[in-house]
Amino acid sequence: MQKLLFGIFAHPDDEAFGPAGTLLTETKSGTELHLITLTAGEAGMNPDGVDNLADVRLDEWRAAGKLLGASSQHHLGYYDGTLGNDDHLHIADKIMHIVKTCINDRDDTIIEFISMDLNGVTGHIDHIVAGRSACLAFYRLKATGLPMSRIRLACLSRDQATEFNTDFCYMEAGHPLDEIDETVDVRPLIKEIRTIMHCHYTQRSDAQAQIAALGDGIAVNHFIVQE
Repeated sequence: MQKLLFGIFAHPDDEAFGPAGTLLTETKSGTELHLITLTAGEAGMNPDGVDNLADVRLDEWRAAGKLLGASSQHHLGYYDGTLGNDDHLHIADKIMHIVKTCINDRDDTIIEFISMDLNGVTGHIDHIVAGRSACLAFYRLKATGLPMSRIRLACLSRDQATEFNTDFCYMEAGHPLDEIDETVDVRPLIKEIRTIMHCHYTQRSDAQAQIAALGDGIAVNHFIVQE
């Protein structure tokens, strides 16, 4: 049976700075990975002052996707930092269309999603829209009879985020371990994960900060799992 995994995120770099280790482990085991980014990340950091940040960040995302072993990558074309309720509904429809196209009437498949915790991990509204749109698409597809197995929502543990943070927007503390359904520890892949993170060169300060804060913990991914 072929597993198809759809990684659904708000911005280029969310796949790398989040569950990259899990995505990499999946493709190494033969899973067919399809990456979806809602936006091009055009409101992100631009330390080099490039005129076409959206294009640059999408190129970085494609490079990261190649290293992750993605079979396809889909940019939905929404503008970074602007997502809301109406977008949420349209995004779910677009996700459903991509899934149906990638399946292409194949038999003997199983479908999984990975997206972001419903609190947005960092509290970013775009992240919240990504996670909720992924859930909406997942359950609507499941209702049609497609072989939807589970959706894993990437989150932080209380050890990784010990308390709330207000440096950017309101970021909740991480989940206690008894609220986390699955932990994937792929620290042997730490060098590959760092290389994938560094594909997002324009966002290098975020990558460096995350590596400094978590160390090898960037290769320990936690998930809330829904079926």
